[in-house]
Amino acid sequence: MRLTDEEKRMLDGRDGPAVQKAMDLLIRYGEALGAEKLVETSNVSTTVVASSGYMRDYAAKYGFDALFSEFNLDSQEAVEIPMVKTHSCQLITGFDAQHWEQMGGTPDRVKSIKEHEEYNASIGIQLMSTCTPYQVGNIPVKGEHCAWMESSAVVYINSVLGARTNCEGRESTGAAMLTGRIPYWGYHVDENRLATDLVEVEWDVESMLDWGLLGYYVGEVAGDRVPVLSGVRHVPNSYRIKHFGASAASSGGVELYHIPKITAEAQSVEEALGGKKPQFSFKFGQEERQRAYNRLNISAKDTKVDFIMLGCPHASIEQIWEICKLLKGKRVHSGTQLWIFTPRAIRELADRNGYTQIITDAGGFLMSDTCPALGQVLPPGTKVVATDSAKQAHYLPAIMGIQCWFGSLEDCVRAAITGNWGGELR
Repeated sequence: MRLTDEEKRMLDGRDGPAVQKAMDLLIRYGEALGAEKLVETSNVSTTVVASSGYMRDYAAKYGFDALFSEFNLDSQEAVEIPMVKTHSCQLITGFDAQHWEQMGGTPDRVKSIKEHEEYNASIGIQLMSTCTPYQVGNIPVKGEHCAWMESSAVVYINSVLGARTNCEGRESTGAAMLTGRIPYWGYHVDENRLATDLVEVEWDVESMLDWGLLGYYVGEVAGDRVPVLSGVRHVPNSYRIKHFGASAASSGGVELYHIPKITAEAQSVEEALGGKKPQFSFKFGQEERQRAYNRLNISAKDTKVDFIMLGCPHASIEQIWEICKLLKGKRVHSGTQLWIFTPRAIRELADRNGYTQIITDAGGFLMSDTCPALGQVLPPGTKVVATDSAKQAHYLPAIMGIQCWFGSLEDCVRAAITGNWGGELR
């Protein structure tokens, strides 16, 4: 790998052992990928948390510097971690410290979370604690090289914003924070951003449910390739296109897609394909829509619903407003729990707008920092879940061993109020 003089100095230890270890990790990582060089980045989204019981015990015994060294720098030698060099934000975590009792937490776990947050802030990591940092201030611009984790966030900034990142991991982003570098490969490179697959959208996709179904279908057929969509007749708002990308990244490995004149980089199908013919072509019509809906509901059989989960990816303030319009003056069924997830900063806005009170008065909870799939937290005794998130409907049955219904926001709120699922594809 070709290194600049500045990178050689970091590797030689000029900036201390932590930066030296970070450079060594990035070089090994980049060489394994076939990258010829590193690229500068000043935008990292990562996770530096003790997410498991083992990691919490490790931090309690050896300290947070040792935890970072072991799990973010692949170093068994504990080194002092300096202030990060880049703008770096903490992604979604495993727990909501405000609603810890509802989630089955303990005071000790809350204490551990707060101590770790204090450590992260002390080395310059910004505590956004969300899978959608672009909703609360980290908004990379077109062409900006980033080092981001979290599949739904990666596909959003690559596609909608035109930033450049691969789906990175804890180690590579940890090293990027300390060096301002990431291997130059994959979606950092111009030619790799061209579309490979063409999807002809024949169904009139408009609602959030349909954008989720379209994403689920696109992910299944495109896998980890780059699709371009033709025939989209309605410009999606931010949360519809957010759900589309999250769904495509869950059923497949889509990290970048193009919708001409809507996403950042292509004004036409031909431009998205770079003037070449697509390697694969597909269509999304009534049959494909129904098939995607059936697959998302394949685990569900019982219509009595224990738990309604909304806000994956984390809900925007507009989504919370939509939920409140459906909930106001009503009451969640006594045998059902309603949890809505949003970034902590947006929850504060919801507090000021009175939305949190509407949700609370209805018997629901507005939560932040985590989600049921990542945190592996559900109300005790949960057997049947309903959600408007194709991503959660994809993961929850496998991770938590429960039944899951997928449907519209209206279907989910109705189920929260009645305690029964009555959704259907209309």
